[in-house]
Amino acid sequence: MPAASTTRALKNPPAYDTRFDRRLAEILDYATEIFAEKGYEGASMRDLSRLSGISLAGLYYYFESKEKLLYFIQHHTFTTIIERLRARLAASQDPEERIRIFVHNHVDYALAKSKAMKVLAHEDDVLKNSYGAELAAIKREYYRICVGLVEDLVKGEGLSRVGPGGIGTRTSVMALFGTMNWLYTWYRPRVDPDAQTLAREICELFLQGIRGGQPASMKARLGDGRGPQSGTRAPKKRSRNGHSHAAKKRGSLDCE
Repeated sequence: MPAASTTRALKNPPAYDTRFDRRLAEILDYATEIFAEKGYEGASMRDLSRLSGISLAGLYYYFESKEKLLYFIQHHTFTTIIERLRARLAASQDPEERIRIFVHNHVDYALAKSKAMKVLAHEDDVLKNSYGAELAAIKREYYRICVGLVEDLVKGEGLSRVGPGGIGTRTSVMALFGTMNWLYTWYRPRVDPDAQTLAREICELFLQGIRGGQPASMKARLGDGRGPQSGTRAPKKRSRNGHSHAAKKRGSLDCE
């Protein structure tokens, strides 16, 4: 079964200009499928060859090792999320809206590429060499972007709940990542809302938490991360059939 059939397509997928790039992206999709199912240690290049229909020689033409393959999956995922985020953030200077953009961008990717997020979380500490150091630097960049957005909101609204004497900025940011990073463990498309609605709900929880009940500076949006919308829906009671999941590692996108 092609890997593409097991994930939802992103609204703005990355472009691949050459046949080499398209083939590489196809292999990454199949590898993500294998790693998500069997784990990095349990997967092999032979498994990937069987699933993709590409010979071992063909796979090694693109990737000389399984380790390099994992690096490419993680690097591609991180850079795609950050590049899409920067493009979206350029459309607004409003602190609240920019936080909403951040959350929507993350949730949109997490739901569309849940297997990639699973690989990031479960194989977060596998790469120890220069590959690991490079990925850690990208994760720190992503963390700092979120910290900056929260600090801009705190400063813009004069919030006293976050910062010195209140909830630590790091604590609030890590709590947000903790909410978003593990969506793949419980999200069910037939039970839970779509990415836009879910991102709005997560934003409301986060913003109410750091504001401590203080009124918002502007009306809540419906959370598409692109512009103001009026009104908010009353929360609906839902039955959730997702199982609880105790994370033995920190989430892959929440590293300072």
